[in-house]
Amino acid sequence: MAKTTTTLWDPADHLNTEEDMVAYLEAALEEADPALVAAALGDIARAKGMTQVARDAGLGRESLYKALSPSGNPEFATILKVISALGLQLHASPAAARSAL
Repeated sequence: MAKTTTTLWDPADHLNTEEDMVAYLEAALEEADPALVAAALGDIARAKGMTQVARDAGLGRESLYKALSPSGNPEFATILKVISALGLQLHASPAAARSAL
């Protein structure tokens, strides 16, 4: 039986346009998982260049890597700084109607 070779898949390698980044973040937000949202922001920041994003956000690069890792727990202020540094905005909209149980 032939061996299967695998490679790590890095989302940051596929976030080439602003539209890609927005769609990726929207998908993470729809899951309502804070760790997933932080990790998605980390992927987007790496795609744009973590050093520049950290500088633009006024944060240390190493602390930003840690905060935006899947095990990180960034403060909301950090999330807002990163979103701004990425050139993105958060928007609120009504939630889709939930079906009655």
